[in-house]
Amino acid sequence: MSNKAIILIIDDEVQIRRLLEITLESNDYEVRMAATAKEGLMQTAIHPPDMILLDLGLPDQHGHEVLQKLRGWYTNPIIILSVQSGEEDIIKALDNGANDYLVKPFRTGELLARIRSSLRTKTIQENNPLLENGSLQIDLAARVVKKNNEVIKLTATEYNLLALLAKNEGKVLTHHYLLKEVWGPGYLNQSQYLRVFIAQVRKKIETDPNRPEFIITESGIGYRYVSKE
Repeated sequence: MSNKAIILIIDDEVQIRRLLEITLESNDYEVRMAATAKEGLMQTAIHPPDMILLDLGLPDQHGHEVLQKLRGWYTNPIIILSVQSGEEDIIKALDNGANDYLVKPFRTGELLARIRSSLRTKTIQENNPLLENGSLQIDLAARVVKKNNEVIKLTATEYNLLALLAKNEGKVLTHHYLLKEVWGPGYLNQSQYLRVFIAQVRKKIETDPNRPEFIITESGIGYRYVSKE
């Protein structure tokens, strides 16, 4: 029985599938492929993979619809690979449950890093109370944050924001998602709230808030909590 992570590629471009197959297999992943939405959904239902790489421009169904169908039951990471680079498409995909979004053509090194990050995030569960990232330690059970073993004083809102980002390490969380989860549905248009609190958290956890290492801005889209490993 193989212990390799299984990655399903759903993409109608033969050259892209071949490139990804060679890249992923050479990095010790098991690869499965589908050229249509129907085939991809069927493969996922029969043998759920550890991750899906999903193209938005499929011949039989739009990738956004496929993503919504998958997120009705499939909980493992999904990374979107698409030529569509507009903020609207990226935000829609992330809000619909994609873990990440890469615009074609992409660098294989960046893709592999995003895959590793998403698979690592998969192992971070609610019952794992201690999230360690370099010098930063977040105890979810005690709601205590430490840097270099010294307790950092955070307000309840600052803590909730940081914990939400950390539990989704590597995943881009959109402005709307963060506002809804931390402040509630009535704050979806209050982006200024988010900017202010992100700045406050950065001042407390980053060595240089102007060059953040933990909380990265995805311009026009949201924020990503990254691993320092």
